Amino acid sequence: MHKNWIAGEWVGSSNVQKNLNPSNLNDVVGEYVRASAEQVETAIEAAQHAWPAWSLSTPQQRFDALDAIGSEILARKNELGELLAREEGKTLPEAIGEAARAGQIFKFFAGETLRTGGESLPSVRPGLQVEISREPLGVVGIITPWNFPIAIPAWKIAPALAYGNCVVFKPADLVPGSAWALAEIISRSGLPAGVFNLVMGRGSVVGAAMVEDPRINAITFTGSVGTGRNLLNQAAERQKKVQLELGGKNPLVVLSDADMETALDVAIQGAFYSTGQRCTASSRIIVEQGIYDLFTQELAKRTAALRVGDALKPETQIGPVADESQLEQDLDYVRIGQEEGAALLCGGERVERDTPGYYFTPAVLANATNDMRSSREEIFGPVASVIKADDYDHALALANDTEFGLSSGICTTSLKHASHFKRHIQAGMVMVNVPTAGVDYHVPFGGRKGSSYGPREQGRYAQEFFTIVKTAYTKA
Repeated sequence: MHKNWIAGEWVGSSNVQKNLNPSNLNDVVGEYVRASAEQVETAIEAAQHAWPAWSLSTPQQRFDALDAIGSEILARKNELGELLAREEGKTLPEAIGEAARAGQIFKFFAGETLRTGGESLPSVRPGLQVEISREPLGVVGIITPWNFPIAIPAWKIAPALAYGNCVVFKPADLVPGSAWALAEIISRSGLPAGVFNLVMGRGSVVGAAMVEDPRINAITFTGSVGTGRNLLNQAAERQKKVQLELGGKNPLVVLSDADMETALDVAIQGAFYSTGQRCTASSRIIVEQGIYDLFTQELAKRTAALRVGDALKPETQIGPVADESQLEQDLDYVRIGQEEGAALLCGGERVERDTPGYYFTPAVLANATNDMRSSREEIFGPVASVIKADDYDHALALANDTEFGLSSGICTTSLKHASHFKRHIQAGMVMVNVPTAGVDYHVPFGGRKGSSYGPREQGRYAQEFFTIVKTAYTKA
């Protein structure tokens, strides 16, 4: 029985859920308790009680704890990766890579504890000195999604602790296993009781209690657009600081001068790896008309050859989707795309394997247009719409014609077009000749328009959300 970590103790509950492996529904990954609203309140109280001392802890104290967490994650990346693959469904190499990234994130923010700077400026008034410093916010509520069940918690928890905040952490109810394993490592890192708290459970119970409690000063959330916007409205009434990472409908532009092998590899990796369950996935592939037919046919051929199977098997390239509801959503959008006039060139079907699971073949929808629902709404699965563009200017206009603005990409050998695209695409992240879904852990992550709200995540820019600025005047 996997319990919640509250006020420095493992706390049980009579409400228990089974965590099932989407590659094999007969495999129970573990049983995890769900927190009650009262237990969430206890966690918040513990965090509030711990914050005064933790906010004044030395950089060395925070460095030692975060460095220890990062070291253990890296030492156990294969074990943690196997757990992640079992509960979420991404392939074992991808899962091990995600676990390693979580360790690297904690290591990075261990270093940041020693680099929190400030400014000293002369005043415009004689005899005064001005100091500008950053201080922690207080208690931070962290709510994470199911698609990156250890990396996204890491890139929120690590900076929160590094800058002196206390944490109440709610992972996605679908994938508590990786979150619990991370919390178990954190529980042995030397943090004082109450500084970090894990409260697993449903958003309607745990998330709601976090949003409503005035003792939580800020909430960082990654998840669906609808849930994020509701959270923002509720938090605004209580004047909480909010950071949101929401949806994406990311364009990959392929120009006629692109290297064909590079463009196909970029499109397939960006659209279908991690089973397409990434907010940065290339779900709209916009191809210049001169190579549209050739590119689309070859994309479909290579997509159809991808091996769909058990996430733990070495030959598998595409694992199962996360659960039954996600599978139904993928199937629905393939049907909707065809009804709108798109041509299904490959995939888009539920398939059977040796064990019962949520297996779905990656789908290519050709002859798509940018006004189709399948081209405008986030599917969050391995379904790509391929849209024809007259020329570069038309491709750029299509790429920007979306309510989202998270990631974007272009495949071209033209420095002129690459440079113009980087400046004019309306997205927070731009990739040239690399997949839209690959990002580094030491640089800012985030988008614009409907994709993001608030300061960026990751890298040094994380301090913009997890700290508050203080200005002090001194007369000698």
